[in-house]
Amino acid sequence: MDITTDTQKPTPSPTPQPPATGDKSAGRGVTRPGDRIFLGLSRGSGILVLVIMAAIAAFLTYRAVLAIGEDKANFFTTFEWNPTGSPPEFGIAVLVYGTVVSSVIAMAIAVPVSVGIALFITHYAPRKLGGLIGYVIDLLAAVPSIVYGLWGALVLVPHLDGLYGWLDTYLGWTGIFEWNGGAGRSLFTVGILLAIMILPIITNVSREVFRQVPRMHEEAALALGATRWEVIRMSVLPFGRSGVISASMLGLGRALGETMAVAMVLSPTFDISASLLDPGGGTFAQNIASKFNEATEMGRDALIASGLVLFVITLLVNGGARMIIARRKEYSGANA
Repeated sequence: MDITTDTQKPTPSPTPQPPATGDKSAGRGVTRPGDRIFLGLSRGSGILVLVIMAAIAAFLTYRAVLAIGEDKANFFTTFEWNPTGSPPEFGIAVLVYGTVVSSVIAMAIAVPVSVGIALFITHYAPRKLGGLIGYVIDLLAAVPSIVYGLWGALVLVPHLDGLYGWLDTYLGWTGIFEWNGGAGRSLFTVGILLAIMILPIITNVSREVFRQVPRMHEEAALALGATRWEVIRMSVLPFGRSGVISASMLGLGRALGETMAVAMVLSPTFDISASLLDPGGGTFAQNIASKFNEATEMGRDALIASGLVLFVITLLVNGGARMIIARRKEYSGANA
């Protein structure tokens, strides 16, 4: 008996057809009116930012060249600011030192505290308590600089004698924290005030970064027997490292350019002291704010020249931060 098996051939799947030439939305080019408008606006905004930055740099450079050309002292090493003298002599050595030192003090205080607050809000505190602390931090970010300056001058400065005395007792032998009993209007006080001012910025950005950590990463660490701190150390901090660096750079930018609060707390003098607790010193922003209104044309050009140096320092700081983030792309949230 002949049994014939009829094997059926599988039906071939239809070959995808290329988009028709008339279907403009399938190509890579932007063809819809809304897309064209959005592309033009976004591209124009990016170009506008570059144009504004170039215009600022050109203006500062032009006026700085005029001032430095009349300066009879070394602009980078002179410990004097007298652009109206005959001949004019001024330099930025004290301003560079004061700006960098006060900002470093602020960052050394603010970054660990801010990261700790952000971790507490996102991983330790109950939801209601975390929301309340986050609300208070947001309020701190909205306080104007002049209010911080008034608080620093009227409250912070008179109540730092105990801290200064303790630092002098236990760390005065270093020379950096030697205190001779003067008023607390020093770079160390400025650093504390700046730390309080930039703390909300770093905290808020770090908090949002830590909230983006994939839940799967934390659960995997817990499943392996990790404690809560080990979860944070192995999963949360590596994931948010780039975000914390970016947040710190935002805070540093404000610390470098803060004006009124520093001007109200610091006793400006054009000398550099080995001790951070001695009254005196100066920063770029404070010097510009205190001298600009009464400055002559030459004096304003000199202040603009110092502003150019602050502009360059800010660009270098941001460029360095971008390089750090680029070298640690494997830890960024986008690649996690």
